[in-house]
Amino acid sequence: MADDRDEPRTGGEPMSAPHRVAVLALEPVIGFDMAIPSMVLGAAAAEDGTPQYDVDICGLDTAGVPSTAGYTVVPAYGPELLATADTVIVPGTRAEGPRTQGTLAPELAAALATIRPDARIMSICTGAFVLGAAGLLDGRRATTHWAFAAAFRALYPRVRLDENLLFVEDGNICTSAGLAAGIDVCLHIIRADHGSEIANRAARYCVVPPWREGGQSQFIERQVPDPGSDGTAPTRAWALRHLDRELDLNTLAAHARMSVRTFTRRFKAETGQAPGTWLLRQRLRHAQHLLETTDLPVDAVARAAGMGTAGSLRHHMRGELGIPPLAYRKTFRAG
Repeated sequence: MADDRDEPRTGGEPMSAPHRVAVLALEPVIGFDMAIPSMVLGAAAAEDGTPQYDVDICGLDTAGVPSTAGYTVVPAYGPELLATADTVIVPGTRAEGPRTQGTLAPELAAALATIRPDARIMSICTGAFVLGAAGLLDGRRATTHWAFAAAFRALYPRVRLDENLLFVEDGNICTSAGLAAGIDVCLHIIRADHGSEIANRAARYCVVPPWREGGQSQFIERQVPDPGSDGTAPTRAWALRHLDRELDLNTLAAHARMSVRTFTRRFKAETGQAPGTWLLRQRLRHAQHLLETTDLPVDAVARAAGMGTAGSLRHHMRGELGIPPLAYRKTFRAG
């Protein structure tokens, strides 16, 4: 790539040449994640059809890279591509070092060290573990697949992880949540580089929404505690069956037959959350479930979830999920 090439621009200004994107496939790569940049960024074109991104896949060498989907990818480039890229994307991977030990193999660390200081770096799904192991996310906000958030925090405590978001941009680094959130972050960078018109055309070509309201928290499964467990689990299970009631801290502690102080301490130790925070999230998830599966009016959903009024439900859904109740129902209601 020529040294005098224009820098990437924002706000819809044209670039003088296609922005070069290197997708680093690490064994075993998540096949769906790896395919997203080529499909979405590859669909970004000016009105005259000029492509805006040149997307290539590389590996730590040019040997085959096994995927989790049962096929092997043979990258056209080795790690030398990273030094020439304007954007480097690390898709999800089950590579043992970053995923379980918080470490990088020497050859991977050396490859990442060749990325230009002015390059944009992105991860999709568990690709964030690689950026975390490289120290690139220390002190930064980031996200990853919600199911692996606890493991990520244990390995990379210096990262300000928020698993409730579809993607996070912090300076020159973007991280996205699980799997299809990679589509959202790719559309985001098209919009940032070239404006909404080109991003919307790319979304239409890929037959996906140009923008998804809300966050990853919409898709997190509702976990029901085992009522036969010790500690606060029986009370949490009881609370989930009575979300329509007023459940203050005194009521919960009394059900657990603990003092408020002991209950609060044990609750936080077991769930990682204060009782009030946990309860609000359970009420929101129950409201989401009712919006998806019933025709109840919003005020009835609010009462059934213990949110009081429709206004209160709207306020909390906007604050926690970034989307009001009726928009949520329109997007996620089945059938």
